Amino acid sequence: MSWMARLYDTYEQAMQLDVAEDLKPIPIYHTVQNTHINIVIDGHGNFKRAKVLEKTQIVLPATEKSAGRSSGEAPHALADKLQYLAGDYASYGGVKTSYFDGFQAQLAGWCCSEFSHPSACAVLAYVSKSAVISDLTQAQITCVDDAGQLLTSWPDSAGEAPLLFKVLPKEAGKLDQGNALVCWTVEADGIECPETWKDTELQRQWIAFDSRNSDLAALCFVSGSIQPIALSHPAKLRGSDDKAKLISSNDMSGFTFKGRFTDNKESIKKMGLQSAAIGSVTSQKAHNALRWLISRSKQSFHKGDQVIVAWAVSGKEIPDPMVATADYDFDSYDKVEPLPSSESAIDADVDHTIDLGQSYAAKLSRYMNGYRADLAVNDRISIMAIDSATPGRMGVVYYRETLPQEYIDTLSQWHTDFAWPQRMVSEVPETGGKPKAKTKSKTKSKVMWRCSAPSPYTILNAVYGDIIKGNDSLKKNFYQRIIPCILEGRSIPIDLVQRSVQQASNPSGQEHWAWEKSLGVACSLYRGYYLRHPRIEQQKEFAMALDTKITSRDYLYGRLLALAERLEEVALRAASVNRPTTANRLMQRFSSRPYETWLTIYKQLDPYMRQMKTSRPGFLININKEIDAVMAMFDRDEFVDGKALSGEFLLGFHCQRLALNHKPETQIETTATTTEE
Repeated sequence: MSWMARLYDTYEQAMQLDVAEDLKPIPIYHTVQNTHINIVIDGHGNFKRAKVLEKTQIVLPATEKSAGRSSGEAPHALADKLQYLAGDYASYGGVKTSYFDGFQAQLAGWCCSEFSHPSACAVLAYVSKSAVISDLTQAQITCVDDAGQLLTSWPDSAGEAPLLFKVLPKEAGKLDQGNALVCWTVEADGIECPETWKDTELQRQWIAFDSRNSDLAALCFVSGSIQPIALSHPAKLRGSDDKAKLISSNDMSGFTFKGRFTDNKESIKKMGLQSAAIGSVTSQKAHNALRWLISRSKQSFHKGDQVIVAWAVSGKEIPDPMVATADYDFDSYDKVEPLPSSESAIDADVDHTIDLGQSYAAKLSRYMNGYRADLAVNDRISIMAIDSATPGRMGVVYYRETLPQEYIDTLSQWHTDFAWPQRMVSEVPETGGKPKAKTKSKTKSKVMWRCSAPSPYTILNAVYGDIIKGNDSLKKNFYQRIIPCILEGRSIPIDLVQRSVQQASNPSGQEHWAWEKSLGVACSLYRGYYLRHPRIEQQKEFAMALDTKITSRDYLYGRLLALAERLEEVALRAASVNRPTTANRLMQRFSSRPYETWLTIYKQLDPYMRQMKTSRPGFLININKEIDAVMAMFDRDEFVDGKALSGEFLLGFHCQRLALNHKPETQIETTATTTEE
């Protein structure tokens, strides 16, 4: 269980970080929960007031059993549902079984110990009066019917529903007010922090009390020390409503390796698990560290139930492996010198007639060197992917440990090998400066082509298109296949490359902006595949710009298609006609039958050429020179060959297209007016 040992070490390091307490992992023997009601009492346990809370998550004291509870009785230590802490819940017609006695007994045990706390004693004094529901009803927090029974739905005739009815979850249109979780504020002299969920001294006292409750001590398989053994492990790793566990062993009859172990409920209580004896403190710290990492947006990647986290055990920042290169802030180089002004303007208009590989590599190297300077040579970096097959079971589907040098080198290689101009949209301020962040609002925005390796999410959409909608298994399988390519330097699967080429070769089946995104991704994957081709003799490199020296049939046919597209595009724009070009409409057919389709496309260009002899003679002469130059580079037999084109034609097409965009005599102002998602 090296992943658990690394998480344990991460917890220890994170608690030493010089940040606010709420930015650190939560304390052991605590859990996170959404709370709905805040009750304010005084130091003697007298009710003062209450209010409903919206979208509020707190850290509350919990036992080993209650932290992972899904059913049955398992009270938290202080803050809990009305079902647990309201002694009058049953008398008010509570839907579920009241667990007040267990809650009260556990709280009393804490308060009567040497680890008691004034706030906990005040709460015990108040709940012992068994008037929680009564007080909340009088304060118009909970609602009852004419018979004094808790309502399970709000009648339409009664007007707008109270706030509590809006924040509680419903099942089949019904709710149980007993599900409302209560947190406490104790206002009294001598209590420095009235909000109990923020009181660090109260947390320390609970940890000291609960850590002495276990009589079962044994060798922890993770830490190698003798400590109380965990019989139940925490849940709520991906959120407060997540019930799936990474370690769960409450199945006494369906083990895969049935017969190797003789565990039963009684033996586990006496000696712990034969298969996984993990210390309670070790388990708490490891799970809390993982929960903390998942909650940090820069450390984790979420897609449904699947979560991928990458982190340095020391707590220092590392480059995110699941984003596009363009998402890296190249203006933040940490401990290295800034780029020369000539290289720093990433978002400026770029000349796509020259190879951008050298300047791109320099920017990427400087950015990564910032992390190299910050991370120690022996810092450990872990990458972990978790997923749940059922609502209660979660598994580690990918785990890898590496050193900073190897991690950064491998990640840099991914961003180098799969770099290609990608379509991006930005709002450019009239006063100049750095573009604002892209929004979903319909605005007239400038389309830019920035060199970048695409993010895994962008690749997923470009490869599968609409097929991924509602297909969670396909998404999960994709990420499991792409992660080793990013973090281990493996070759990208050929089927992903082929599907991306097919998508990019069919613009008529997509929105124009979506097709341009697919085109950039397809070129990126094709280029990266051949840089990492499994057979060394097949490996080759393509420049990130138009290469007029390439004479391969596929590359040249791609250039011809781009030239034909531009010629018709300029003619249509001059005539104020808005429709796809012939080259665009026949692109899919062109990829499978280039020779005969090119004859059709070229024939369709004739009326546009005659039109531009008077309206744009200079442009027509230049574009025809380009077409003639490309035609002259063909081998005659290869030109008339009827075989389908490989993905290399997309590279020639895209490079020629971008080069034409840069030429003043062929420029067409391009703006985005549609909403991109």
